[in-house]
Amino acid sequence: MANDISGFGLSLWLIADQTYPAGFPVTIFADDGDPLDIPSIAIAETAMGVNGDLVKWSKATPIKITLSVVPSSFDDINLGILYDANRVAKGKRGARDIITLTGIYGDGRTVTLTSGIITDGMPADSVASAGRLKTKAYSFTFEDVKRSF
Repeated sequence: MANDISGFGLSLWLIADQTYPAGFPVTIFADDGDPLDIPSIAIAETAMGVNGDLVKWSKATPIKITLSVVPSSFDDINLGILYDANRVAKGKRGARDIITLTGIYGDGRTVTLTSGIITDGMPADSVASAGRLKTKAYSFTFEDVKRSF
């Protein structure tokens, strides 16, 4: 029997404690960027002692993710508001939101990322040479993750 690895049906729920305490859904994902990108992270380091003995140590590493959404969609508008609320500038203090992001996959599995911050985004729409608006990508860093199978 083949394993179904479809990403179809993915939905996210984002809560930002200051800006969006009730949260909002994210479901309008881009067609030309990875909708939910979670790259691999190193959780340990290794080295060899002078006599060739392997040593290892664990290290805490933040979990970075990137969401790509359709520009000017409701999801982009909400993420843009969150981005701008947390962006600092002269005379402007950021909201310092603590973010929780829950992903629900099409097969019912869930992943919850906790104690996060928004770290990157596009402050305005960019236009590609093809004449369409560029996909909007927003990046976050989280402290921990919990998965259900």
